[in-house]
Amino acid sequence: MIKEFEGKTEKDAISKAVSELGLQQDEFDVEILETVSNGFFKRGSVKIRVHVENDKEISPQLKFDNDLEMETAKFVSNVIEKMGFPGKVSVNFRDERKIGLDIKSDHSAILIGKKGKNMDAIQLLANVYLGKISSGDEKPARVIIDSENYRRRREDSIIRMAQKTAEQVCRSKNSKLLEPMNPFERRLIHTALNEMTDVITKSEGDGLYKQVRIIYKGSRE
Repeated sequence: MIKEFEGKTEKDAISKAVSELGLQQDEFDVEILETVSNGFFKRGSVKIRVHVENDKEISPQLKFDNDLEMETAKFVSNVIEKMGFPGKVSVNFRDERKIGLDIKSDHSAILIGKKGKNMDAIQLLANVYLGKISSGDEKPARVIIDSENYRRRREDSIIRMAQKTAEQVCRSKNSKLLEPMNPFERRLIHTALNEMTDVITKSEGDGLYKQVRIIYKGSRE
C-alpha cells in the first residue's frame, strides 16, 4: 500500500501518517517527495510517500449469502457515494453473529479517517440500517466495516502500544492514561494486559470514546 502525506516538516508529515494509518513509524518506509521552502520568515512544507508492506492476508471476496447482506452492502455503498467518496463494498467474512464488509476505494484514507473514526461512523449507520431491515424477534448480526485491512493493523498497533506503555508504568511505578478509544479498542488493551501481574487497567471518562488508565500495582520498594 502506498499513501502520500504533507506537513510543515518531515516529522509533521510522518505524524499524520502514523495517526491516519494506525501504525508505528517503524512499520512503514518513508520517501521524501518534495520539500518546499517559502523563505526565512515563512513556513515551508514537506511531502512524503509512505510504503506499507502488504504482509497481511488479502481479505477474500465472498458472494452475498442473503438479501440482508446484499441490502446492507448496498446501503454502505450509497452512503460513501453520497459522501463523495465512492467505492466497492463486498463481504469479506461472516460467522454466526457477524458480517464483515470491506470497502475498496481510491478514497480509503478519508473513509477510514483519523484513528478510524469515519469508518466507525459508517459502521454504526450500517448496524442501525441492518437492525431496521431485519425481521422477527431474532437479534440481527453485527456489521464490521473495514478497508485496507485497517482494523487488523490498528489492533496490532494498539496491543504493541499497550504492552510498551505497561513496561513504562512498571519502571516508573506509577500510572499512565492512554488516548480516547472506542469500546472494542479498550477491550483489546484490557485483554492484552490482563495476565500482567504488576499492572491493572480501568476505563475512565464518559461517552463512547473513553480512556484506559494503566496502573502499577506491584511493590514500590
